[in-house]
Amino acid sequence: MTTPAAMLTQADKARVFRSLHERDGAFIIPNPWDVGTARLLAHLGFEALATTSMGYAFSVGRRDNTLGRDETMAYACAIASATNLPVSADLENGFGDAPEMAAETIRLAAAAGVVGGSIEDATGRPDHPIYEREHAIERVCAAVTAARAFPFPFTLTARAENYLCGQPNLRDTIERLQAYQEAGADVLYAPGLATERDIAAVVRSVDRPVNVVMGLRGIQLSLAALSAIGVKRVSVGSALCRAALCFCPRRPGDARARHLCLRCRGREPIGNECHVPLVTMRRPRRSFSGCRSITFPPRSPGRGTRLRPQPCPSVVRHTSSL
Repeated sequence: MTTPAAMLTQADKARVFRSLHERDGAFIIPNPWDVGTARLLAHLGFEALATTSMGYAFSVGRRDNTLGRDETMAYACAIASATNLPVSADLENGFGDAPEMAAETIRLAAAAGVVGGSIEDATGRPDHPIYEREHAIERVCAAVTAARAFPFPFTLTARAENYLCGQPNLRDTIERLQAYQEAGADVLYAPGLATERDIAAVVRSVDRPVNVVMGLRGIQLSLAALSAIGVKRVSVGSALCRAALCFCPRRPGDARARHLCLRCRGREPIGNECHVPLVTMRRPRRSFSGCRSITFPPRSPGRGTRLRPQPCPSVVRHTSSL
């Protein structure tokens, strides 16, 4: 009879999570949207998890950026307690403009059981999507101060949202990340970088671990390539959730099914299938065949018919073995 592993304390998880950023090479931190997917990813051998605000919102029938802080904390608590893995939370912009709001969100996240979290510089307002730089720095400083008060190493990620907000300014993004580094952020993240050259420029410009997201439209790089650039952490955001939601049988021109897939952030269906770029993940300790995306046929198969996996046209393969 197998004895279940003892549950790690929050401090133990925090130390494990910090150590992942300090070793050579990059690691993948997948994003579950509920307890079931968290346990599945843990079973596959991943070493840490991150929440996804968009993925969770979709799973409860809501749009992205419509969940409040209490709902987000309940979700973070559920993921943190679901497995023995360290969890970092997507805390959006801290759920308020004031620096103290960002600090309070960090305190609540730690109370929920996570050992890391991100604060972004997006306002959530279309007319003024990014905070002024000095105000954004003050918000990171407040979050760092809150994080340093814990009796364990809380890993704070500072996000520069220019590219996701339609302002692809590499120079401003780098200057913001450098300022967030000076403010004390432990990890830096600029989601939406469009080229390998831009990713490399960000990595070279800072002295902190850099997180890169794969699964958005645009560049797709292997884990080995990202490690070679100097990236330390690779997340997939809502890509896994979007892929699951788009595995839906439908007929050509079916408006209802097409509407169901609109939440895929602009991914257009191909023929009778809806393809979403994502990171296919091979089990680290014991590799298995079939690291491929499943696409459903246009109609449901009869009883006893086997669904055959088909290669996804835009796949980033995780080929490292631990």
